[in-house]
Amino acid sequence: MKAVTWHGKRDVRVESVPDPVIKESSDVIVGITASGICGSDLHLYELLGPFLDEGDILGHEPMGVVEEVGPDVRSLKAGDRVVVPFNISCGTCFMCGHGLHSQCETTQVREQGMGAALFGYTKLYGQVPGGQAEYLRVPFGDTLPIKVPHGPPDDRFVYLSDVLPTSWQAVEYAAIPPEGSVVVLGLGPIGDMSARIAKHRGAGKVIGVDLVPERLERARERGIETLDLREHGSDLADVIRSRTDGRGADSVIDAVGMEAHGAPVAKTAQQLTGFLPDTVAAAFMRRAGVDRLHALRLAIDIVRRGGTISVIGVYGGMADPMPLLTMFDKQIQLRMGQANVWRWVSDLLPLLTDEDPLGTESFATHKIPLAQAPHAYEMFQRKQDGAVKILLRP
Repeated sequence: MKAVTWHGKRDVRVESVPDPVIKESSDVIVGITASGICGSDLHLYELLGPFLDEGDILGHEPMGVVEEVGPDVRSLKAGDRVVVPFNISCGTCFMCGHGLHSQCETTQVREQGMGAALFGYTKLYGQVPGGQAEYLRVPFGDTLPIKVPHGPPDDRFVYLSDVLPTSWQAVEYAAIPPEGSVVVLGLGPIGDMSARIAKHRGAGKVIGVDLVPERLERARERGIETLDLREHGSDLADVIRSRTDGRGADSVIDAVGMEAHGAPVAKTAQQLTGFLPDTVAAAFMRRAGVDRLHALRLAIDIVRRGGTISVIGVYGGMADPMPLLTMFDKQIQLRMGQANVWRWVSDLLPLLTDEDPLGTESFATHKIPLAQAPHAYEMFQRKQDGAVKILLRP
């Protein structure tokens, strides 16, 4: 089969690799029909090379049609249409039973000290082959894949793999009061969808912040207030306070993570890891403060006293010093973590209706053949041609 494989910094290729096969009696093989490129895939493209091996198959946002089922699978059959969650969860352990599928005790990558394994996402998360490919082996066939109806286009459902549950959890963790205010920092795919969900769930004021014109325009078209970081970089907090009764936002969602602009020292530290041997670079990233915390520090500044910050943007290394005195004094609540995909499926499936209130069918800006994945990665990384969300089609 053809698959997107990693070969080094900014070097992904589409290559022929062996087809996946049933290994456990509960496995299913899915023929992929669509797979997204995620913002966190860019961390693999740019930074997390020390945790990858050449030839690793990327991708964790797939859906498709079941091609083959293991002998113990009862709830799926060949021909069924499924979405594959990005976190690999058994659905039956203590953590899964508590709605913490990203901490699944069956697939926790204990040797790395990490939570549940992920598709297509480094040694830190199990080095499991990903879904930017023609076929994917999926374990826990009765409890992991999300069965969806035939008929509506892939664009209606594929985001159940990551974008929708991640954004829903971001809003849930933000604890926005009824008719309250929320600021979303970063209007990439997750920030954009988080803003849509916050508005759909009744937030009185949703303000999106970014510096990419196409992203700002997309948000405005959905009725989101926007602020251009290029215009308000130095006075953003004051502008937000002026729009929120002088207090600051009730809630802030950090949908940026370690990609934040405005942190040149941390950016240099990130870039320098690329010149270190992999074993040294991996240890450095685990122990040193290489994240660019500009977005998180901004969130701490603009949230009101007693407000909540929801961190859904990915941070990749040991955190730099945090302003704990300010956080304590402002009585800030802070929640974060990988999305627990199955926890939110029952909330999200009813929204994937003919009305499509979240605009999923028009959410992708680009639909590109799998064979052109290297170009798609480059375009997404450089934010060219208005690229906000890219779907690959085998």
